[in-house]
Amino acid sequence: MVDCNELRRLRKYHELTLEDMGKMIGVDARTYSNKEKGISQFKLNEMVAISCHFKKSIEEIFLNKKFM
Repeated sequence: MVDCNELRRLRKYHELTLEDMGKMIGVDARTYSNKEKGISQFKLNEMVAISCHFKKSIEEIFLNKKFM
């Protein structure tokens, strides 16, 4: 299961908006928001783009810490 708490924390720490993140992965702000809330799933290429931007592994950002 994808845990977006770390992603939300990183986004806010770097002062990025939902629109900024949406542009990063090629979707609108509403679609990105639904992904961050867990309503929609992130695609692998979106997770790769986000992990490259933050210079962290996909696991560090998206994997629920309870499973690590």
